[in-house]
Amino acid sequence: MVLSRRLIFTLAALVCAWAALPGQISSRGVKAQPRGKPSGMPFLAKFSDVAAPAGLTEAVVYGGVQNITYLTETSGGGVAFFDFDNDGWQDVFVVNGERLEEPSLRRSHMLYRNRRDGTFERSELQSSCWGMGVATGDVDNDGWEDLFVTCLGQNRLLRNEQGRFTDITEKAGLMQKRARPYWGSGATFLDGDNDGDLDLVVVNYLDFDADRVPKPGKSANCNWKGVPVVCGPRGLPPGRVWYYENKGGLRFEEASERAGVAKISGTYAMTAVAVDVDADGWTDVYVAGDSSPSLLLRNTGKGTFVEEGIERGIALNDDGMEQAGMGIGIGDVNLDGHLDFFKTHFSDDTNILYRNDGKGNFRDDTIASGLGVETRFVGWGASIDDLDNDGLPDLFFVTGSVYPDSEGKLPAYPYKTPRSVFRNLGNGKMEQLIAEAGAGVAAAHSSRGAAFGDYDNDGDVDVLVWNRNEPVSLLRNDLSGDRKWIKLKLVGTKANRSAIGARVALQYGSRKQGKAVTSQASFYSVNDSRLHFGLGAETTASATVYWPGGKQETVSGLPANHLVTIREGEGVVKKEPLGAK
Repeated sequence: MVLSRRLIFTLAALVCAWAALPGQISSRGVKAQPRGKPSGMPFLAKFSDVAAPAGLTEAVVYGGVQNITYLTETSGGGVAFFDFDNDGWQDVFVVNGERLEEPSLRRSHMLYRNRRDGTFERSELQSSCWGMGVATGDVDNDGWEDLFVTCLGQNRLLRNEQGRFTDITEKAGLMQKRARPYWGSGATFLDGDNDGDLDLVVVNYLDFDADRVPKPGKSANCNWKGVPVVCGPRGLPPGRVWYYENKGGLRFEEASERAGVAKISGTYAMTAVAVDVDADGWTDVYVAGDSSPSLLLRNTGKGTFVEEGIERGIALNDDGMEQAGMGIGIGDVNLDGHLDFFKTHFSDDTNILYRNDGKGNFRDDTIASGLGVETRFVGWGASIDDLDNDGLPDLFFVTGSVYPDSEGKLPAYPYKTPRSVFRNLGNGKMEQLIAEAGAGVAAAHSSRGAAFGDYDNDGDVDVLVWNRNEPVSLLRNDLSGDRKWIKLKLVGTKANRSAIGARVALQYGSRKQGKAVTSQASFYSVNDSRLHFGLGAETTASATVYWPGGKQETVSGLPANHLVTIREGEGVVKKEPLGAK
């Protein structure tokens, strides 16, 4: 094997970085870049939190409110926008946990049905665990989206039986076989072998043994800036990657060794996203690594995956340093039709933007794009979405400290912090907005997961946010102006019905934008599977769909301000204005 100069430099930097680290979460002590002169351009999207009037008022239960003992109490959880009853409106799923000192507070995860009038009602669901993340996908191709929940302990597969969920974890062959619990973190459905049904990748954050983890402050890995805090992840053994092959009949077979992922180690794995990064027709998996290199599991097309994160420039930053990878946004910031990655990190470091060359090789574009002006917050759920429908995808991320008990001694690092928008200026530059994007963005919470979608079917992107030991936030986008948009709903036939792994390149005027259907993204969360594109002033668009397996279809004359359904092999089968009941 011949090593490139870039790879040699990166490997050397990585070894030096690990050797020099003092312990605890990866934080490089980066100083923020100077902010440039504000553009003065109006931002037409304004976000307000309407969770309470919408009926989303029950608080998440997740670890100690003020004092915490273990990292498990602060490293979740996820939310989902998905249409579980097939009525065309996005419903809500919220991962719940428990509290060590009050185990009786373990509560079921929360499922809410969209009433189609801006409000939600609690729907019956009896499933509980110390939850982390959620992924969705139609595992039996019956037209109903199923749920997979990762947990500290036994993960859960919940089958959607026409709007009612049944736990089929044991029947599906997904029961864990060891006494000490695994720590499930990221998970994603994907069709790894292009046979038309959904397989499953699950990653573990670390190998957690409560009897062996030191208490806060008891080792170098249990201190942060001189303050005793919970231990980890450094100093604790990293987790592993699991691959489950769908054998049909609602059965999965554990095939990690055969798929080549069982041997992958050394990463504290968080969010997992399945997309075709190198445009070869085979769905790959990208995993954010906390305080360790992120992973790119490239699908060889031969039933195996090979880890190529460092070689492809997406495991570390441009300095060859690992970062505290949390959440992942997927989109096309520079409108070249290729899928770029936005990954969030710890405070005293920049979040990172990776530009894709179209062949699955990436460049760190963080400083050049202007993201280096922000290093104050711990970033979590994230997206690349056009928030103001001007045809230019923006960045959104939520924030929140992991240490509720350290704020008194470190007032410069508050526990609750605002959300953040980086609006796309269209010249390769991003401009940060907080208060300018509305009270829902400026509000301070300790947030984790975030789901992005159009819950009220009004043609813009709203945000559902998981807040630790609080109710969720529902950030309604009150977008002014008359900019156009389009949404694409993809339905697989030979490909999996959920179309997970499918990519779209949308042409509108002189612009071309890429997006993909995912099972999990952001941080442990699920976005609206309908792909949203702002069009600016354009009234029509054309789309090329790249289905898993490599088949391409192009459809043209797509009308603005419509939801367009494209079925594999049939083209456009439905055009409808949203909001119609």
